[in-house]
Order: sequence, then C-alpha cells, then structure tokens
Amino acid sequence: MENFDLEKLRFPIGAFCAPSKYDDKIIVEQIEAIASFASRLKNEVSHLSDVQLDTVYRPEGWTIRQVVHHCADSHMNCLIRIKLMLTEETPTIKPYKEELWSELNDNRTMPIAPSLVLLEGLHFRLQWMLSNLTASDFERRYIHPQYGKEFPLYEVVALYAWHGDHHLAHIVSLKKRQGWQ
Repeated sequence: MENFDLEKLRFPIGAFCAPSKYDDKIIVEQIEAIASFASRLKNEVSHLSDVQLDTVYRPEGWTIRQVVHHCADSHMNCLIRIKLMLTEETPTIKPYKEELWSELNDNRTMPIAPSLVLLEGLHFRLQWMLSNLTASDFERRYIHPQYGKEFPLYEVVALYAWHGDHHLAHIVSLKKRQGWQ
C-alpha cells in the first residue's frame, strides 16, 4: 500500500488543525459534535460481530474494539483535564501512554458495551459542563508536558471534537471498504 493510502487510512478526516479563530458559533458546533459522539459511535459499532470488532482499521492500526475502548480512555482523561483546568491555575496535566493502554487485556478483549455506556454518560457530562461555561472559562489553560506548552480550553474542545470524528471515520471507512454497510 502506498504511503499516501496509509496516511489517508491513518487520518481519514485529516490531522487535527486548530481553528485560526474561535467564536461562540464554532464552540457551540464543537460542543454539539462532542455531545453526539457517543450515539454516533454506538450506531456504527453496536451491531458488529466479534470478528468485525477485532478487525484493524489499517495496517499496524488498532482493531475497532481497541478504538472504542481508546475513546473511552481518552475522553475520561479529557473530562479530568478540563476539571483540573477549571479548578486550578494552569495545571500541568499527566500524560498517559495510549499505545500501551490499547494493548492492555481490557482494550483488546473486553466487550464494547461497557465503554459505549461509559461514553454516553461521559459525553452527556462534557456537553452539560461545556454548555454552561463563560467566555473567560474557555480562556483557561493547562500545560501538557509532552508538548511543553499551554493549551486553552477552547482548543481542547476543538481537539476532542476532532478526536471523536477522527476515530469514527476510521470505523466508517473500514466498514465501507469491507462492505459492512
């Protein structure tokens, strides 16, 4: 497979690119994407067989099962990071090794239903919390030591809206290529 094809499989909606400007309309759209993610994911994966769930979305990529559990892991971290950001002055967050988490037994073998339920509640909480913040709250920041820089909440919201859509596109494109649609 050509490098271009692998890159398209890796980033089916493109790599994350922070918006050049943020306004209320953009933030509302991103919150809506976050709010709908759990139900969109469930619609795409809840009917899949174990064989389908254990299919990788690209060479050297994760299985659909791992992607679902990764989204739960990642978005739990998102909620914690946002709460830290809202309750502390420019906290330094703790990174985690997502590639190692994805190889843990639960991410490789556990049924996806618990992670889908978790994501449903988690995304409801994220939407509720984010929808009730002030403009100044979106200016709050955390430091990500892996990147050595501060990230404002408005960019974190954009990142997680993209993150959900990014992994959903992995699943949708695999299903299309496999004729599972």
